[in-house]
Amino acid sequence: MNNLLKALLVTIVIVSGGSVLRAESPSSGIGIGQNPQLPEPERSILPTVQIAPAVGWSGTRRPAAADELEVAAYAVNLDHPRWLYVLPNGDVLVAETNAPPRPNDGHGIKAWLMRFMMRRAGAGVKSANRISLLRDADGDGVAELKTVFLEGLNSPFGMALVENELFVANTDAILRFPYSDGQTKITDPGTKLADLPAGSINHHWTKNILASRDGAKLYATVGSNSNVAENGIENEDRRACILEVDRATGQMRVYATGLQIPMAWDGNRNQAYFGRQSTSVTNSATI
Repeated sequence: MNNLLKALLVTIVIVSGGSVLRAESPSSGIGIGQNPQLPEPERSILPTVQIAPAVGWSGTRRPAAADELEVAAYAVNLDHPRWLYVLPNGDVLVAETNAPPRPNDGHGIKAWLMRFMMRRAGAGVKSANRISLLRDADGDGVAELKTVFLEGLNSPFGMALVENELFVANTDAILRFPYSDGQTKITDPGTKLADLPAGSINHHWTKNILASRDGAKLYATVGSNSNVAENGIENEDRRACILEVDRATGQMRVYATGLQIPMAWDGNRNQAYFGRQSTSVTNSATI
């Protein structure tokens, strides 16, 4: 895109405020409760997109909590934490991750504006490609130990422990690692159990995994490769679905389809949860 045109678009985005982008905090009480007060509909030539810039905690300020509850930082100075997994011994694994290179995921003005908005929201950072381990040994609500548990991954997201095997969902594959209770670092290179849909578009890149109750199957969530099939329906193969993967052999079948961005599977209730990603993405370094 011509640099002059880019500069003009940035000016429109920032100056117009109410027409394209807004970064504001709603008034207290609006949109919540049994009888929420909703704002009046707005009309504009360009769509309004609410952006939540990433802002860290300062001083004694903390997020508001419900009555009789309080919020405290469990761990800080994390690099774009996106997903948590609690091990049986109470250790917490956190995927420090972001999108992989996707050279064919969108071109033109619309795609450029989307990348601009993601950077404004704090989501334009390079992926750390690691999983860190947090341990609160004394139970005071603060992790005294923060250490790199697995590194050299490829935009990791989902994690699942079955017996003495830890499975990690990279953006393009499910990996298997040996695990021992209390282990604080895995140096074993691991083995690939199954490939996951990825490629140079890889529009919704996060892949989550959860194990079946008997541990025989893994369920991998795979988002669509577009918003409205604008990248071609041929690029939606094994996309917008949940894949069932045999833990022993890696054989795979489509378990459920028609889910644009499936996120999690509840093995106790046999229910899937899914939803559309929000443009309000933060790069918080605190859990």
